[in-house]
Amino acid sequence: MTVTQEELGHRIRDAREACRMTQDAAAKHIGVSRPTFVQIEAGKRSVSSLELDRLAYLFGRDIREFVANQFPQEDALTALFRAQASVVGEPEVLEKLRTCMALGRELTNLERLVGIDRDLSAVASYPFPAPKARWEAVQQGQRLAEEERRRLGLGFAPLPDMTELLESQGVRTAMVELPNDVSGLTLSDRKVGLFVVANDVHHYLRRRFSFAHEYAHVVADRDRSGLISQTSARDDLIEVRANAFAANFLMPEDGVRGFVAGLGKGRPSRIFAEVFDGEAALRVEGRSEPGTQTIQLYDVVLLAHHFSVSRVSALYRLRNLRLLSEAEFNHLKALDDDGKGKPLARALGLSEPDHAEMRSEFKHRFLGLALEAYRRDEISRGKLRELVAMVGRSVDDLDQRLDDAGFCGDAPAPWARRSTREQPLASQRTRGATH
Repeated sequence: MTVTQEELGHRIRDAREACRMTQDAAAKHIGVSRPTFVQIEAGKRSVSSLELDRLAYLFGRDIREFVANQFPQEDALTALFRAQASVVGEPEVLEKLRTCMALGRELTNLERLVGIDRDLSAVASYPFPAPKARWEAVQQGQRLAEEERRRLGLGFAPLPDMTELLESQGVRTAMVELPNDVSGLTLSDRKVGLFVVANDVHHYLRRRFSFAHEYAHVVADRDRSGLISQTSARDDLIEVRANAFAANFLMPEDGVRGFVAGLGKGRPSRIFAEVFDGEAALRVEGRSEPGTQTIQLYDVVLLAHHFSVSRVSALYRLRNLRLLSEAEFNHLKALDDDGKGKPLARALGLSEPDHAEMRSEFKHRFLGLALEAYRRDEISRGKLRELVAMVGRSVDDLDQRLDDAGFCGDAPAPWARRSTREQPLASQRTRGATH
């Protein structure tokens, strides 16, 4: 079916209203006056392909949806507008979400072009009811982590790379620069599928925790089209459950207790008794058996390295498992806050992951898929340049570098033939801040 000019205008209006955006804002984005934009929505003025591409990006849509037989009234981004309007309405957050949606669609398209099929049936779903209290949320998170570890056959060992685990379950992952208050987000979209994003600004270990947090949303909150995880919303019961899941998923109780016991720790260094005489008690202390000393900061350093978590995450886990008293926790945290943890890690020969390199992992994979699609003649050199720009890489010397590597531009090469096949996805939104 050919979409008429009038129908296209109605679809543009519906997409704009779903995002709660004014005509003035939309008109400004595509560089036309408000009266002109009114004419576009009324179907009385045609819209160019460039204008439509810019509008699709603005509304978080795939441009192909506007010319398809059926126009979906809601997608992941518009669902976020409906569910978390106060967050999404912030201009900085909204722009980053648009980047996430565009990136997710491009990644999905690249994977399909090179024959990668995401089997979403592999992704577990747990029918937990919405928690009504914090303690219930914590308990649900703990059970959820235990059940998912059991399903995956992970035992109590440290987890592999979280992005690899998510990808193995059919969930696409990415790292995008987000506002500092946002640790990550989960999107469930018809075109993108399940898409989990962590804040690229945050340290690798925090991103690892964020990916585990978002995994909880994947397996327990998939009925929602999208969720934004904010530090300021940590009291939300859904977020409490996800945080409890992440802590237990990354650091299972039996695994932590076993590791601590292997260090000869886990019980108090002194035993005591109180003798009560009817009016007051006399405290009597004695040494317990050898090897039962209290946990020290270097033990925390070793535990954090073993499970690939931050030292503060390890400290909270030890306290929650009652392996540290409140006083011991405060003492050790103060030492780490004063910078005592890093020198201990170096003294123990425990190097931290290269944060800069970890930030580049997604970028490398994305560019690798783009090059493979180009090699297979699935996208043009122009599309490749667009994708390179999308992840923040310079395109100025792209042609020379590709030619040096044996990629011969749009001219036929021994291993490839050029065609006109190409996916008409976003093109004007690629200057920016994706890593």
